[in-house]
Amino acid sequence: MADLFEPLTVGAWTLPNRLVMAPLTRNRAEGTVPGDLAVEYYSQRASSGLIITEGSQPTAEGQGYLNTPGFHTEEQLAGWRRVADGVHANGGRIVAQLMHVGRISHPDNTGGEKIIAPSPVAAPDEMFTADGMKPYPTPREITVEEIPSIVEGYVQAARNAIEAGLDGVEVHGANGYLIHQFLAPGSNHRTDQYGGSPKNRVRFALEVTRAVADAIGADRVGIRISPAHNIQGATEENPVDVAATYRLLVAGLAPLGLAYLSILADPKQDLVQELRRSFGGAVVANDGFGKITTRESAQEILDKGLADAVAVGRPFLANPDLPARWRTGAELNEPNPDTFYGGGAEGYTDYPFLDS
Repeated sequence: MADLFEPLTVGAWTLPNRLVMAPLTRNRAEGTVPGDLAVEYYSQRASSGLIITEGSQPTAEGQGYLNTPGFHTEEQLAGWRRVADGVHANGGRIVAQLMHVGRISHPDNTGGEKIIAPSPVAAPDEMFTADGMKPYPTPREITVEEIPSIVEGYVQAARNAIEAGLDGVEVHGANGYLIHQFLAPGSNHRTDQYGGSPKNRVRFALEVTRAVADAIGADRVGIRISPAHNIQGATEENPVDVAATYRLLVAGLAPLGLAYLSILADPKQDLVQELRRSFGGAVVANDGFGKITTRESAQEILDKGLADAVAVGRPFLANPDLPARWRTGAELNEPNPDTFYGGGAEGYTDYPFLDS
C-alpha cells in the first residue's frame, strides 16, 4: 500500500507526493491572460505533487466562460511563463489542462467566435455572460473536413505550453466539453465516422490525444475522462454503451504510453478498475466532484489499490499548503464559495499558510 506522501514517477515527472491539484476554474484571468494573481496563486500551491491548471482554451473558439486563460496568443504565453517560473522556483510541477468547451459557450463571451459541437444540438440550461444568464445557442455542427484543424489547435496549444515552460498538458476529455461531447450519445447525433457506434465516437478523442503526444512526447501528456458523468447534456445513460465506449477509448490510449489517465468517477466502480488495468500506466482518481475529498478518503483510495494518485480540488482552494496540513494533521482553512469564481485576491491568494 502506498502512502499519500510517498514519491511517484508519472511519465516524465517524479512527484514528491501523490496529491494532484485538480483543475479548478476561477475566472480570474485578465481577459484571457494569466496575470500577477495567477502567478501568486499557482506558486503558492507548488507543494502539491502535480498542479493541473484551470481549464484553458487551446484556441479562441474553444473559450466558453468569462476570464479563462488561453494558450494561443503571445500575451497569454508570456503570462504562463511567469506562472511556470513561479511554480518551478518553489519546487513544483505544473501541467496545462487544454479545454475546448465546444457548445458550452456563448458568443457574448468569445468576441463573436462561432460556437461548434459534434451536432447542432444546444446544451441545456444557461451560460453566465457579462449581461447575465443567457440560453446556450444552437452550435454549428463540425464538418469532417475541419476536424484536422481543430486537432491542430490542440497540438499547437500543447507546443505553446511547453514553450512557455509548463511541464506538460492534460487533454480534457470530461465534464461535458468538446471531447466528451463526441464521446456521449446525448450530445453526438452524427451518422458519419465520428458518430453512432462507440468505435466512431471515440475517434476524435484518440486523434487529439495521439497528435498531442506525438507533438510534445507522450510522457508529458495526461488525459481526463468522466464516464457516465451525465453533465451539461453530454449524457451516457446506457451502461452497456458506456462500458463499450470507454473500453475502446482506453484500449486506444494504452499503446501511446501517456503519463497518466485521470478518471472522474467513483474509483470503486468495476468499470473504473477495469479501465485502470487496461491503461497499464499511472491512474489518478478523483472522487470529489460530488463530495469533498478528505485526507482519509484519499488515503483509502491508495490503501485499497484503486489508483496511484488522487486529484484534490476544493481543499486546495483554501489551503495552499495542503500537503503539509494533511501530513501533520493540522486544521484546515475553510473555502468560501462566494469567492470561487471571479474577483480579485480575496478567496484566491489570501488564504493563510500554516506558518503565518
